Amino acid sequence: MMKLRQVVDDISGSVTISIPEQKSVPTIQIEKPDDDSDDELEIHGKRRDRFRTRRRASIAPLPALRLNNKEMLASDFDSYSVASNQASITSVNSLASLLREKMQAFPQMIRKKKRETKDYKIKIFVIIMFFMIIFLIGFAYVGYHRKILTYSYFEKIKFNSNDRILRILSHDEREVISGLLGKTIGMDNKPYHCLEDHRKQDGSVCIEWNGIARLYMNFQDMDVFRCYTINWQSLSPGNHPTDCYELQRNNGLWFGGGMTKSNEWSLSNDNFDFAPFSSGDLKVHQFGNGVKRYFINSIGVAIQVNDKTPLHVSVNTTTNEFCLKARNDEFTFVNHLTELPELDYKICTTEDMKSLHMLMTQKSLWDGLKEADMAVIYSLIQEPVWRTPHGEDMESLNETTIYNYSEDLIAMGLPLGHILINEFWQANVGDFTVDQRRFPTLNKTIDLLHRRGFKIVFTIQPFISTDSENFKEAVRKKLLIYERHSERSIPALTRYKSATSAGVLDITNNASVFWLKEKLERLKAEYKVNSFYLDLGTGYNLPHYYQCRQTLDNPDMYAKLFTESLESVGFIGVSTASTVPKPPAFLSTPPINSSWSGLKEVMSTVLNYGVIGYPFVLPGAVGGDYALNKTMSKMISFYSLGEPPLPDEELYVRWLQLMTFMPAMQFSHLPTYYKGDYVKNLAKDLALIRQQNVIPVLRKCLSESMNEGLPLVRPLWMLDPHDPACLSISDEFSLGEMLIVAPILEPNVEEREVYLPQGVWKDGIDGSLRKGSRWIHNYKVPKDKIAFFTKMPDNTRF
Repeated sequence: MMKLRQVVDDISGSVTISIPEQKSVPTIQIEKPDDDSDDELEIHGKRRDRFRTRRRASIAPLPALRLNNKEMLASDFDSYSVASNQASITSVNSLASLLREKMQAFPQMIRKKKRETKDYKIKIFVIIMFFMIIFLIGFAYVGYHRKILTYSYFEKIKFNSNDRILRILSHDEREVISGLLGKTIGMDNKPYHCLEDHRKQDGSVCIEWNGIARLYMNFQDMDVFRCYTINWQSLSPGNHPTDCYELQRNNGLWFGGGMTKSNEWSLSNDNFDFAPFSSGDLKVHQFGNGVKRYFINSIGVAIQVNDKTPLHVSVNTTTNEFCLKARNDEFTFVNHLTELPELDYKICTTEDMKSLHMLMTQKSLWDGLKEADMAVIYSLIQEPVWRTPHGEDMESLNETTIYNYSEDLIAMGLPLGHILINEFWQANVGDFTVDQRRFPTLNKTIDLLHRRGFKIVFTIQPFISTDSENFKEAVRKKLLIYERHSERSIPALTRYKSATSAGVLDITNNASVFWLKEKLERLKAEYKVNSFYLDLGTGYNLPHYYQCRQTLDNPDMYAKLFTESLESVGFIGVSTASTVPKPPAFLSTPPINSSWSGLKEVMSTVLNYGVIGYPFVLPGAVGGDYALNKTMSKMISFYSLGEPPLPDEELYVRWLQLMTFMPAMQFSHLPTYYKGDYVKNLAKDLALIRQQNVIPVLRKCLSESMNEGLPLVRPLWMLDPHDPACLSISDEFSLGEMLIVAPILEPNVEEREVYLPQGVWKDGIDGSLRKGSRWIHNYKVPKDKIAFFTKMPDNTRF
């Protein structure tokens, strides 16, 4: 007997049919859903005729049927019919339940798809946020790492050894300088901390790029001044330590170094490739006769390079870089002071440019100064230097020329002063004795000039012509510079002015110094010469393959040692310098062409030399030192040039006006050489202005210059370093802080723009009072006038 059960699933409403195995006692049980529960029927027995429900009771029984060739009674068919009908009912119920389930689930499916769309967007958002968080964490880590590296060194310096970018901050946390250190080191080379054996004991930070270079950094805090030392040591012969800094930043301008070939007032406007930092001839070389390893920026930062560094400098306005490099070469830095080149310098910062300049150039010039030395300084400020006229050869100068020139000076009625006689007082350069043929009674002439109030100055040089008798003596006594690798057996020769072939005294040899001093002292005793002028040439006038008894740091060290060795002899000026000569010596401007461009060069040179720390500058002769209308391919010092022809009257007048406000004045052509009395009378008027307005200011500033190294002639930014207009002005200057001068530097011009810094200023032309911190447009300056303004007390009222 078979038992059949219908089960309705509680969740889906579906029907499940279970058919267990047949038993000996068959039983059929039908369970219907709740709505058919009242029609339940149970049948017992082997076979029965009545298999119908109450619903089928009124239907007649069916006849016998044949099914599969088997006769089947109606009763049998009825049994199968009940089962079949039951299965059909179950299938219908299942289909209805499934349809109902799907209908009920349809809204849920729609809502699920919407949820899936929203989930997709959320997933994308979460992924993006994840990567952003990873990036920010990494950025914060790198930034923190750099900050740790930065401030692990010094307080106001930012430096990361990986990218080698150096940033220095001011006291108010402004970035004042930024640069790339070790530019020649590839970025793929990683830095390491130095081994203990390579570290210094002065607190320096030491970083090394293995086998390439080693960097030392240190810090010196001087209250308001902060200085950072940078020292690169090359570890590879092919590596030349190079540091580059921003050339222009926040309108800041770089100054210093010395005059360059382009005669630009500011280095920030210049442009040149790497050149050896050495004194030279601006017609041929990059730097002029006065140099100093000192550079200053208007935003309050300065760089000072060690004298032992084989320094090369470049300025590139295209890449906005000002670069320093250490590299030995075949002439300027042929002497290897270290096995491999080292770049050693310091960077100092403070609140303003003026204070910083005072710090960097501060050098007391009073040490060892005698009363007689101060008398010479006052004399150079108050009285002109009269340079005797001469031609290109020695025959152009004789005793009569000197005497007649002094007569012209006396007749002119201007202040007497120093008569400067060039090297032609000798028969040959290096004789150090007066040529008796051309100057038979020079001692009597000089005595006469002394009684008239003149002072006599002889020009001397370290060169000894091969035609001089002293050359043979110097060779015999080994007093000269010798050829390199010649074992001091072959003197090194050079060319200088009238001496086409000359040896050079070895100033590092004590015997040479004693020999020269003896001759100069004898000359002073015999001819009563007051002082000397040292015409030393420049670094490039030394023989190319020079070798001194003692190794020179660079060619400019020669002039430094020569000047220091002859301090006791007495001299009023030097032709070249790399350090400030001891007073009363003035640094001369280089020889300047007699032209309008030469006039501009005079002013820019005096200002530039003042910025790099030379307070006392002696400009060349009024009207120029020589006249050339062609471009020179060789140094001017290779030629013996006579004085220029008488300059154009307007050029001479404007030159004379400018010289009136310089620390010292020098003449070759006299104002009386012009026809008429116009120039002569103008010269007298300017002499009066100098006596009344200029000399008192110069004397007042003299003490300040001696104590602090500040120049007598200053750029306007020294008056007001925070005034942007003062930084860019290159055609005005001040004497101390009391006098502003605005000369005319162009032909056929009688008006100009004038800027006055803050304060109240008195006009030197019409006597009116003018307010400062403003421009005066179209200011009239007649040919016989020069614009100058005297500062008045701050409480002055109009």
